[in-house]
Amino acid sequence: MNLGTPVAIGNTAKIYLYENKIIKLFNDNLPDNESINEAFKQKYAYSCRLSVPKVLDVTKIEGKQALIMEYIKGRTVGKILSGNIEQAEYYMSISIDIQQKIHQIEANTIELMSKKLTRQIENASALGYKVKLALIDKLNSMKFEKRLCHGDYHLFNLIMSENKVTIIDWVDSSAGDLRADIYRTYLLYSQLSLELADMYLRIYCEKSGLSKDEIFQWAPIIAAARLSENVSSENSNRLMEIVNYYCSTR
Repeated sequence: MNLGTPVAIGNTAKIYLYENKIIKLFNDNLPDNESINEAFKQKYAYSCRLSVPKVLDVTKIEGKQALIMEYIKGRTVGKILSGNIEQAEYYMSISIDIQQKIHQIEANTIELMSKKLTRQIENASALGYKVKLALIDKLNSMKFEKRLCHGDYHLFNLIMSENKVTIIDWVDSSAGDLRADIYRTYLLYSQLSLELADMYLRIYCEKSGLSKDEIFQWAPIIAAARLSENVSSENSNRLMEIVNYYCSTR
């Protein structure tokens, strides 16, 4: 089966456009149930009446796990913004409205954020044993309502078509604290542009009434969990600085 050239390559999979469908072909080093888990999370988001690509099939293609989805024609909001940087506040505001809509959903049937973050912290080889224990203790002490959290929310995971914006890439979604999800987005933006990250945080706080301090309670936990992802574009020293700062001053 010749899928052609990938339209995108991520940390865990390659994405193909084939016969007007999107095929996500997972890397060999992932657990055998990776595609099933992602499909379940995406189906859950779809069932919540969010604008999400419909899952068509979970299968194997030439021995690799494959997730087949509806093709959404359009451009990512991130790509649109890169050519219209003067409209950053406009597009950021749209993205936050959508993220708040996600956060309004009470989630009970998908993976718990606390379980996911605990696993990631335990798997972060850069962290010492005592630091891991302190972070997990802090995580277990957090009180929150279980809301649907995307887990990897940013402008490049939003596809804008003529009449709607579609949210893609639900593999990291969980039921947890919306403040953690906000900080995760802030952390992703700050890797590329502190100005963009600060804009995002300011607008979200204005729209929600949350404070920066409430959101930044999650900083060491989310940064530590990010370490386990081993993303080549991420600066692990930056993440360790965040963890060490909060663990040493609080």
